[in-house]
Amino acid sequence: MNNIALGDLTPKTFLRDFWQKKPLLVRNAIPHFQGLLTREALIELACDEEAHSRLVVQRRGEWQLKYGPLTMQDFSRLPKKKWTLLVQDINHFLPSARDLLLKFNFIPHARLDDLMVSYAPKGGGIGPHFDSYDVFLLQGSGSRRWQISDQQDDRYIADAPLRILENFCPEQEWVLESGDMLYLPPNYAHNGIAEEDCMTYSIGFRAPSHHELATQFLVYMQDHLEIDGWYADPDLHLQSQPALISSAMLRQARTILQKVKWDCADVEKFLGVYLTEPKIHVFFNPPEHPFPQQQFEQKIKENGLQLNLKSRMLYGNNSLFFLNGDVFEVDIGVHQHLIKLANEQKICTDETFSDETKKILYQWYLSGYVEVCGGFGEP
Repeated sequence: MNNIALGDLTPKTFLRDFWQKKPLLVRNAIPHFQGLLTREALIELACDEEAHSRLVVQRRGEWQLKYGPLTMQDFSRLPKKKWTLLVQDINHFLPSARDLLLKFNFIPHARLDDLMVSYAPKGGGIGPHFDSYDVFLLQGSGSRRWQISDQQDDRYIADAPLRILENFCPEQEWVLESGDMLYLPPNYAHNGIAEEDCMTYSIGFRAPSHHELATQFLVYMQDHLEIDGWYADPDLHLQSQPALISSAMLRQARTILQKVKWDCADVEKFLGVYLTEPKIHVFFNPPEHPFPQQQFEQKIKENGLQLNLKSRMLYGNNSLFFLNGDVFEVDIGVHQHLIKLANEQKICTDETFSDETKKILYQWYLSGYVEVCGGFGEP
């Protein structure tokens, strides 16, 4: 699949000159792009319990926020203008959304977060704000005015349910029509206002804070660390002050804690698990009536195999593959097919699989992580 158009820039030039550095406006990134779903379909999805949705309404200068799952009654009470519906993880529901994300393959999958779609009537928006991650704002139907600023003032409106900038000073602005796209690096203030009924597609790339990364690594190490021995003090001396933590205890505790060590292999496994771990609201449903293994093998030979839309898959060195928070170490003969599956999200029908490849793919099929192409999930 071809990459998204970046004007007259190659992906290599974009990464060198713009990625995490400065904004880029691209006209006709996808010519005549009208989006992947209708307003009605987005509203229906916002009412789904498995979707992560938000409804933002501005009434008489006050901001209101409601989290989904929403109801049709929520939409019947809305004003004609100045409200926005946002639905995250559209790529978990639409194959066409996954295809859209694959157009951004010049950014590693490890950085990809999700596709969010927002709908707003005229005047709708969520106020000027910062994002801590990289984002491509692709305009679907309608048009939206974007104002941006490289300002350092990050004070927010007090008591607002959203982190809306108190003093936003736009430096540039454009109206994006269908198929236009705006790239913004992290922490670049921006404000999007619907010029008319419109839908915007936000391709976000995760950028965890150092604190989050360190905290999650310590959680991972807690689950994978083994240190033998027990605290012991057979030479304990009488203390005149029993509440004092003695220097001897400090020395022994320091010696014990120095046994906590990790290497590059530990970091690689952590990253693979952390970056593919499903979000808290994501669940996988195994097939109710799965194919027997031989029939499954015949089906994928005839139709091909693809990742479930909710699956996240990465791979590293040393025969390691990561799928939905699990680690799989496989023989070298399996690499070719699993690498293709991770990079392209699917495997074509003309592939010849080893016995081990068939075994691991069937295991993933039974877990709901992969599926036969063409909707052939079960007999």
